[in-house]
Order: sequence, then structure tokens, then C-alpha cells
Amino acid sequence: MSFSHFGLSDPILKAITETGYKEPSPIQTKAIPLVLEAKDLMAAAQTGTGKTAGFTLPILERLSQGEQARANQVRALILTPTRELAAQVAESVATYGKHLSLHSTVVFGGVKINPQMMKLRRGADILVATPGRLLDLFNNNAVKFKQLEILVLDEADRMLDMGFIHDIRKIISYLPAKRQNLMFSATFSDEIRKLAKTLTHNPVEISVSPKKVTAQNITQWISPVDKKQKPALLRQLIVDNNWWQVLVFTRTKHGANRLTRYLETHGIDAAAIHGNKSQAARTKALTDFKKGSTHVLVATDIAARGLDIDQLPQVVNFDLPNVPEDYVHRIGRTARAGASGQAISLVSADEAKQLFAIERLIKQVLTRKLIDDFEPVHDVPASNLAPAKTKPKKPKKAKAGHKDGQRSAQNARGNKPFGKNKKHKGKKLRSGSHA
Repeated sequence: MSFSHFGLSDPILKAITETGYKEPSPIQTKAIPLVLEAKDLMAAAQTGTGKTAGFTLPILERLSQGEQARANQVRALILTPTRELAAQVAESVATYGKHLSLHSTVVFGGVKINPQMMKLRRGADILVATPGRLLDLFNNNAVKFKQLEILVLDEADRMLDMGFIHDIRKIISYLPAKRQNLMFSATFSDEIRKLAKTLTHNPVEISVSPKKVTAQNITQWISPVDKKQKPALLRQLIVDNNWWQVLVFTRTKHGANRLTRYLETHGIDAAAIHGNKSQAARTKALTDFKKGSTHVLVATDIAARGLDIDQLPQVVNFDLPNVPEDYVHRIGRTARAGASGQAISLVSADEAKQLFAIERLIKQVLTRKLIDDFEPVHDVPASNLAPAKTKPKKPKKAKAGHKDGQRSAQNARGNKPFGKNKKHKGKKLRSGSHA
């Protein structure tokens, strides 16, 4: 099947041909006709499956047939969780729409707001935005939604994970009730489905891969190693295997900075990308990595989705993520669009719990490879795919104010309850960070 099968206009087909794509991917084959029919959609697709074109192409087709956006108005709104993903989606919109007379723009935080306000004065047929900056612009009357026809939530599960649910609900309250709604997500949790009920109208649900399964063409293995030896092991792997482009994930921002300094000290070109970096620094780091002047990009999970790097051969988990689903998103940066790649995890003994959770999620025990001179003193326990054991619930204690509870307390102590004994002073219990 070719893209012409969908009835897309010549300017869009010409742009597709210029990108070198000849056949639609499975998610595009399923999504494009439904979006063209103006149906609401819930699409589950892994990263690297071509989902961005799956909604970008039909949106461009639909908008090219209508009235262009007026001043400060938006006709199609695409919400993304991160600045990097917003930039990538905006680039796709510009690429596929370059032979059309439509206007598109992108807005996100971390940069000055005034230039974005100026761009929106002429209106945007397609606006790609992160939730926080969009609300800032709306509150400054820089963006309006009377002309809005289509809303897209890209990486909806990630937006919920990052705490954008309240911003999303607020944005939705400002939009016209009559609109097309498209939700794209790697997985559809109960929270996502709950949001979808308030957002979509009789949506068609499509999926192109089994739930929570990693891509088949990714070679995955782990190297057990003591925590203190991880930086040296990573350096040796890079040098011995002549890795010229590797994306490394750490759990924290400080860890990313510390590892970057270590690699640079040992003669390896590296850069860090995380939430504490300015947008200009993040953009430069990604650009240098893509063109090859930087060989190692060290990132926190803010970059786990939205980084679109052609033919990325290696992903390394320097630290295992606390959330097992993040492992799938991290390694999904490699082996995109049918290419092959490998994902290596450096695992210390204290990360056994995270390792077992990941293996249960992907339903496979990861191959272990010991590297000479880096055999761990503290070995990683053997894996198994048995479900995690849950502790039986303890019987509930009687409430403090309950008579029976008070009597039993008095009988046990042989005195009055603490609340009535002046000699006993109650002490408050004290209870107990994001990359």
C-alpha cells in the first residue's frame, strides 16, 4: 500500500516522497483513514512506529481544505509533555506541510515568551505546545480557541506521569465542545481511560503492538557491576566497542552531570540533557549529538520520549529506572522505524528489585554478561519471572477514639489513656526527587 491510497492531496504526497518514505507504517495505515473521517481516536503505539505522521498527515489534509486561522486563533492543537517532543512534532508538521499554505508554530517553556506571542498574532493553523507555556499564553490573551477543530494529546501517559493532568483539564475547559479528539499513548492505563471518557466522544481504539512489550529488534542485555565501578565500565564499553553514538540514562540530574564530567575527563565527548539545563543548552546538546560532534548524550527520563534520532545504535541504562515502564520508553530510542539496536543496562546489587520488575513487565529474563576486570563483589541475585509477592494485610487497629480501643490500652498499661495522663506527652510522628 502507498500513501496515495489514503486520498491525500498532491502537495502532501510530494512532501512524503521527498522524505524518502514509500509505504505507511501499521499505525499510519490504521490511524490516517480514521482521522480523515473526523472520528475521535485512542491509539496505542510504541515510540518509533511513525505515529507522529499518523496524525500529522491527515490533520494537514483536513486543514488544507478549510479557512485559515485568524489572528491569535488556533485550528489544531497538539499537546506534548516535553520541549524536545514539541520541537520534533513541529519539525514533522513543517516537513509534511511545506508545500501547503498553512501556518504552524511551536511554543514551550524555558525560552522567552514574547517572540512566541508575536508569532501567534497572525494565527496558527497548527500549534504544537507544552501545557504550561500554553496556559501562560492563554492567560496573556495571546492564543484563542474559537476556531479550534482538532485536539491531539501526544504521549498522553507521559503527560499524566509528569503531573500535567490539572493543566490538561484546564486547557480542555477553554476549548469548543465540538471538536475532534485524538489520543496517542504507549500504553492505556486506567487513568488514561478515565481521562479519555471526559475528553473523547465514541472513540475508535486502535493498537499496533502488544501491551507493554519492547521492540523485537532490540538486543537487550545487562552487565552486573558494583555501583562505584559503573563509570569506568561505561568508559571501557565505549572505547572497546568504538561506540560513536550512545544515549545514556541516569536516574538524577546530578548523576547526569557527574557522569558527563567523568567521561569528558577521560577523553570522551559527552553532554548532559535534563530539566535543570536551559532550553538553549538542551537544544545545542541534542544538535551536537545528532551531527556526531558529541558521542555520548547523558540524559534523565525527561528525554526518554521525544528524542527522535535516526539510526541510534546504542542505549545504556547507567541507572535502572524506578518505574519499569520507563525502561521500555528509554530503550525505545533505538531500533526505530525497523532498524536494529542494542540496549545495555549496568546493574548493581541494590537495583535487583527494579531489574525484576522490568523483567516481569517485558516477560523475559535479560541476558547477563560479566565484563573482565569488572566482576562485582556484590552479585546481583538470580532473576525469576514469578509475580511480585505482596504482604498480607494486617488487621485494622481500633481507632484511637473508640471505647474498646481505649479499654484495651488501659488494660495493657494499667493506667489511663495518654490523652488524660499529664505525665505522658505525645510526640508527633515524622514522615519520611525527580530527574
